[in-house]
Amino acid sequence: MLCRMSHTPPSSSPGTALVTGPTAGIGRAFAEQLAARGHDLVLVARNEDRLNEVAAALRGRHGVTVEVLPADLVDREQLARVEERLGDHARPVELLVNNAGFGLKKPFLDNTLDAEQSLLDVHVVAPMRLMHVALSTMVPRGHGRIVNVASVAGFLPRGSYGAAKAYVIRLSQWAHAEYVGRGVTVMALCPGFVETEFHERFGVARRSAPGFLWLQADDLVREALGDLDAGRSISVPSLRYKAIAGAARLVPSTVLQRFQSLGRR
Repeated sequence: MLCRMSHTPPSSSPGTALVTGPTAGIGRAFAEQLAARGHDLVLVARNEDRLNEVAAALRGRHGVTVEVLPADLVDREQLARVEERLGDHARPVELLVNNAGFGLKKPFLDNTLDAEQSLLDVHVVAPMRLMHVALSTMVPRGHGRIVNVASVAGFLPRGSYGAAKAYVIRLSQWAHAEYVGRGVTVMALCPGFVETEFHERFGVARRSAPGFLWLQADDLVREALGDLDAGRSISVPSLRYKAIAGAARLVPSTVLQRFQSLGRR
């Protein structure tokens, strides 16, 4: 499942990183740690005020250039602006982090079609389109890296969210195998429960899952960047989630479905 092969850009600069959903949680941790590594940044999110706050803090702490690009990834016209920036050959992006996302607390039939479509747009359509544009610039120049934030839910029967993340995992695995020989690493990051705003936004309490399952965003991003540096195609942070992901391939789906309510209360 893991491929170990690393490629770095031919200059001493780490290059520019574009991060979606960088104002909190995993995305914020990526922005912070990439800035600390010397990456200039392009930050993409819906809330322009929060984007500007994060950008100012990162410039002050790390002395890097930070561009702010407000965009709602559900809106195809706004997504096109992100695609245009990502495909700008005059200002190349060396690392793409597809992180933006949200969850739906209710079961599939209890959600509206519009809500389910929005989930699909953010978790599948936007990462696919942005990855396509990124690869179209990275492959010809022979270097680049892409991190697609998926989830351990992609290995489990977890409704439309799990199905969306399964798509991201499979596409990332294929793209890595296809393009690593041409200098581009593609990695799916598959965390479990993380102490961020993600669950709070759709009304899920921390007590909805056992305490030992909750991860810290800074720790998992640090581990993910180590896996990316090592050229891995999949990163599953922490030994406990590695065990869960491994068991999911062996345990029948009918058994796994008994845990559907975990993280939904």
